Amino acid sequence: MSEAAIQKRRSTGSLSRRMILIATAWIGLLLLGGGLALDRVLSNAITRNFDDSLAYVLTAMIASAEIGPGGEVLLNRPLGDQRFLEPNSGLYYQISGQGYEPFRSRSLWDRSLKVGGLHNDIDVHVRDSKEFTDEPLRILERDVVLPGSKIRWRFQVAQSRQQLDEQIAVLRKTLVRSFALLGIGLIVLAALQTYYGLWPLRRVRRAIQKMRSGTATRVDEPLPDELAPMVEELNGLIEHNETQAEEARRHAGNLAHALKTPLTVIMNAATANAADLPETVCREATTMRRQVDHHLARARAVGRRGHAHSRADVWPGLEAVERAVARLYPQVRIDIAGPKNLAVHVERQDLDELLGNLIENAAKYGGGSVFVTVSGEAGFVEFLIEDDGAGIPEEERQRIFDRGARLDTSKPGTGLGLAIVRDVAEIYGGTVTLEESEDLGGLAARLRLPAAEESGSLRSSANR
Repeated sequence: MSEAAIQKRRSTGSLSRRMILIATAWIGLLLLGGGLALDRVLSNAITRNFDDSLAYVLTAMIASAEIGPGGEVLLNRPLGDQRFLEPNSGLYYQISGQGYEPFRSRSLWDRSLKVGGLHNDIDVHVRDSKEFTDEPLRILERDVVLPGSKIRWRFQVAQSRQQLDEQIAVLRKTLVRSFALLGIGLIVLAALQTYYGLWPLRRVRRAIQKMRSGTATRVDEPLPDELAPMVEELNGLIEHNETQAEEARRHAGNLAHALKTPLTVIMNAATANAADLPETVCREATTMRRQVDHHLARARAVGRRGHAHSRADVWPGLEAVERAVARLYPQVRIDIAGPKNLAVHVERQDLDELLGNLIENAAKYGGGSVFVTVSGEAGFVEFLIEDDGAGIPEEERQRIFDRGARLDTSKPGTGLGLAIVRDVAEIYGGTVTLEESEDLGGLAARLRLPAAEESGSLRSSANR
């Protein structure tokens, strides 16, 4: 499968497209809601203004109305709008009373407005009517009892809705165009903002491409505050990988160099048909095995160091090492003291190897008593391994950490135990030192390893 196909399969879609779609949906929702609300407000304002003009005419009609000699209603002065005199002009009035012919404007011509049931109030009532098939009307009406008459007269003013509907249509067309233009502008702005906002990510991508091609080793470009921590972590990861690769190369070189001399000795002995060839092979093979064990221990520790969740409980490891050493040296008494709930930020296998080397050395070279004390303080767990042996002179304590260094050659060993302990402890950020035991009088090895974050007892002891 090609790289492009793999990337396509693993992709979850374009981040830019996702942001633009979210912005578009939100802008559309806001503009739709705002447009509908504004349309309703402005349409109501136009309609209210339209009704106010009709209400003014209705009030003028009522003020001008009087009862004639025959009990009919009359207007003592004509209304000012010329459209009342023009047939089918779109503006009409009518006064109706029970038992009398309706008094209509000339604009109604041969038509009349429908009169519904009586209103039991003096309020103005507004309604839309389609009683004229070719002309929808807006009608304002009010029931009034005029002086000198006991009849309840219905005053009606009607106007064609054409002008009102045209004004509302113009309003809505303007709103649609304006909001559409505003929406397009906001979407374009969101797209530009997304493109500009994500531009630093493209710069990071180009920087990574440069690192992959070998033209750069780090992402050194100035970036926004939001991306700077991510780039710092990326550079830290690259540096960590480079350090591990360099350590691996160095270990491979050291191992090759360490094996070169024994192999040369074996080849020379074999070529010369030396009489002590078997002894030479055994001796040099032992040397090579010692070197391989040392470098394998370091390689394992370096590989595990990057695990963020590396954690080992101290007490189970101590008990396992104590049982193993007790079987090798049954005459030695090993005592362990300290909290039982401490944990270190070290892989369990490496912790066993560290403690095993130190406790075994104490049992091998001591006088029969080994005392191990565990404590936690300041983010570290400290192991103090003491014995009652002859100890090591102060001037020799640093040299004993060198590979192959041994002060007592009468007992079997490779001389790599303390060297492995030092190297593995330093890989995890710990230390190991040699001192004189105050209680037993022999050697005291002090091993400090970083405490695991989950170790609640360590925090409580530090607080105390």
